[in-house]
Amino acid sequence: MTFEEAAQKAISFREARDWAQFHNPKDLAISINLEAAELLEAFQWSGEDLVVSEKKAYMAEELADVVIYCIYLADTLGVDLANIVTVKVDKDALKYPIDKSRGSSKKYTEFQS
Repeated sequence: MTFEEAAQKAISFREARDWAQFHNPKDLAISINLEAAELLEAFQWSGEDLVVSEKKAYMAEELADVVIYCIYLADTLGVDLANIVTVKVDKDALKYPIDKSRGSSKKYTEFQS
């Protein structure tokens, strides 16, 4: 299944239940953050274990929730996810040229001219 097909499946799921009426941008943004916090919870108290591989299925489910709410928000705002991601990556490519950013965690504002 392509991402576009999966996104349409999520939209159809919502439409069949008449839930779009509850999906205003504010509440969807809140829902994205709440689900992202649940994803982050997988790492709580994990110490030095940065992967927490035994929680991979849980993390995948929470990540799916985040993405679904992002799909709903994009639909509500009338924006094309593929387009906005492409535009953002192109913009970031200008801020993070390979010769300055490869292997570095520095923010673009920290690069020396």
